[in-house]
Amino acid sequence: MKLLMTSNGFFTDEIKAQFLRLVGGAPADCRVAIITTASPLKEQNPFAQKAAIDFREMGFADVAYVDLEFEDPEILRRKDVIYLNGGNPFTLLYHVKRSGADRVLREMVAQDVVIVGASAGSVILGPNIKIVHFFTPQMDAFDTRDFTALNLTGKLIFPHYDREDLFPDAANRTIEERLREFEAREGCTVTRLKDDGWIAEILG
Repeated sequence: MKLLMTSNGFFTDEIKAQFLRLVGGAPADCRVAIITTASPLKEQNPFAQKAAIDFREMGFADVAYVDLEFEDPEILRRKDVIYLNGGNPFTLLYHVKRSGADRVLREMVAQDVVIVGASAGSVILGPNIKIVHFFTPQMDAFDTRDFTALNLTGKLIFPHYDREDLFPDAANRTIEERLREFEAREGCTVTRLKDDGWIAEILG
């Protein structure tokens, strides 16, 4: 399993090039799933639609939207690329766990599959989503008690690190100041990803 964690998916040509290196083979031979669950707009979400366009422009012909709120996660076993679109991390993690997709993805670690995370999709690949609750507790419509995520990577990802406008603070603290507070409180290190940032990992 290969992971590509991003803030905005295929935001730059560099990210696209890195993704194609991870895929290795011919895009035309790959089956792609775009998981739309994190957004209430589902496949109408403009970022999900942009991802589909990006895939097709890179030569991927078999591109399907998958919504884990309603669809069987076993579908994912037949895919070569799984793209976790952004949106609400609480919503995404809730349905990933409820559907059993978390188990399916962990069982696929030994397979030659590429998982791309965009924003919330990157966050849930890590050990937990406590950082989301720290910054934006109002996004949690599920009264989440267990913040454990997929733990496919040991990295705690904070996407959009360079977007102060996305994370306003009543006390006018910067993102960096709040991240340092979180790290001190939790005894952890947060991986900061700017909008054009990416991190790749190979598992198994």
